[in-house]
Amino acid sequence: MTPEPQGGATHGLRRFFSDRDGNLVIGQVPNIPIIGWLVLMVAAALAPDPDISATLSFFSAAFLFTWAYLELAQGDSPFRRVLGAGALIYLVAGRLIT
Repeated sequence: MTPEPQGGATHGLRRFFSDRDGNLVIGQVPNIPIIGWLVLMVAAALAPDPDISATLSFFSAAFLFTWAYLELAQGDSPFRRVLGAGALIYLVAGRLIT
């Protein structure tokens, strides 16, 4: 088996999804902010009262903002940092549109 050359698109793509140690980091065990976002988002969708739904949606967005900021600032791979930036752009654009 011949070793893969260090240059080229394959190496760049692997680096995009890898941490500093070369481990592939696409997904990780969910952390508290992403779990909080998911739980509150579902609860907001199921809430019968519009005021409760709005409050739950607000806190859901706060959890997603926290997760996105942490990924952008401390993501293990460039992919994770881009994912965090994308989520922040989504949140800001959503607030500007509504």
